[in-house]
Amino acid sequence: MTAKNSSTVLVTGGAGFIGSALSQKLAQQYDRWVVLDSLHPQVHASGSRPADLHESAELIVGDVTDPAVWDSALAGVKPDIIIHLAAETGTAQSLHEASRHALVNVVGTTEMLDALGRTDHLPTHIVLSSSRAVYGEGRWEKSDGTVFRPGQRSHAQFEAGQWDFPDATGLASLAAESVPAPTSVYGATKLAQENILSAWGGSHDVRISILRLQNVYGPGQSLINSYTGIVSLFSQWAREGKTIPLYEDGQIVRDLVYIEDVADAFVAVLKRQSGAPLPVLDVGSGVATTIEQLAQAIADYYGAPAPVVNGAYRDGDVRFAACVIDDTLRELEWTPRWSVERGLAALQAWIGSELESKVGIARA
Repeated sequence: MTAKNSSTVLVTGGAGFIGSALSQKLAQQYDRWVVLDSLHPQVHASGSRPADLHESAELIVGDVTDPAVWDSALAGVKPDIIIHLAAETGTAQSLHEASRHALVNVVGTTEMLDALGRTDHLPTHIVLSSSRAVYGEGRWEKSDGTVFRPGQRSHAQFEAGQWDFPDATGLASLAAESVPAPTSVYGATKLAQENILSAWGGSHDVRISILRLQNVYGPGQSLINSYTGIVSLFSQWAREGKTIPLYEDGQIVRDLVYIEDVADAFVAVLKRQSGAPLPVLDVGSGVATTIEQLAQAIADYYGAPAPVVNGAYRDGDVRFAACVIDDTLRELEWTPRWSVERGLAALQAWIGSELESKVGIARA
């Protein structure tokens, strides 16, 4: 039997999708695994402790934006490690609820740091769950080899149906080379988190590790939050025999990374308690998938109608978002093990069991 790690871990937003998956891998391996989560109804409809959260995890229900919650939590918990997952994550929603996203993502982070400053105990390590959204549209390459940064697609471009940039192809992001330039309020708040933590950590000799996650999917993700989890949304439509609508022309590109691979990346970061600080790292599958390919695979699984392009769009959305994971593979004892095909099949099985169990409960 492996000996427990003597450290105490505090996980903000740790009752959510990623936090619950991570708790199943690590909660019983540490002396204490404490979760601070508001159990927001957009994700947690019942407001009760999630079944996927490991039984050994201590749950504190509270809002990271409330200084009193932090003072109360830190009075009883002296974390050696903080995994900062708490965030509002809806890209489209952030354009209409900018204050909410800034409050949770930015102020929630600063309230955490201020509360730590009010104690006599600082963590040795903070791990931030950041996002591919910080890159915005990233880099593109013209047919003559010229690489450029096109910036945000305008509302006028969308209205004219100009989805791509002329004579150019999107390039996968790489943290060591790609310059962050977010095109959504959400992405801007995630970049602010990175900068705030890096500045604070450098002044307090607290190690900061930042993982920029691509589109995470898999069992355990919310089936009621329409602002996150396009994979689960497509899956539920196809399961009901509905036609999946494709925004723009269906050629939007994403890097789909399975939840277990993401949790394993956090595990690998925590295993590196000693040694040189990590650079900012990208966590994805390293495979670019179009939304049309994704939707067609899901429709085929259920025998649903073929997806249909509807020309709709979301302001602030990026056309191409995928990443190069070479640096991550080199820095961590980690490699993604789930192909999109295998991951989608596992997700469908889980969705089926979840929906069927709810029907059974309702009948009982």
